[in-house]
Amino acid sequence: QVQLVESGGGLVQAGGSLKLSCAVSGNFFKHITMTWYRQAPGKQRELVARISSSGIPDVADSVKGRFTISRDNPNSLLYLQMDRLKPEDTAVYYCNHDPPGPWGRGTQVTVSS
Repeated sequence: QVQLVESGGGLVQAGGSLKLSCAVSGNFFKHITMTWYRQAPGKQRELVARISSSGIPDVADSVKGRFTISRDNPNSLLYLQMDRLKPEDTAVYYCNHDPPGPWGRGTQVTVSS
């Protein structure tokens, strides 16, 4: 079974930056599209960013120009660089493949105003 381990979250002031990481088990990482989702309290989980197996990124309009998704295929790592953070970015962030399978524990991002 695929294991997804997110890390890098924390508490940051508005305007600050964080870089999230996701370690993925298995030998198929380089062949699949990967995603970052987030879920804020009381809200549905939403797609934040997606990156194809060849590295073509796509991000949601709400984070365009602020968040960058990237991947390290040899080491099966997925990243989300988050800049100019806003309080509304506060959520638990999850990585997954596309389409998503079982979810990991996620990593909490809290942005204070």
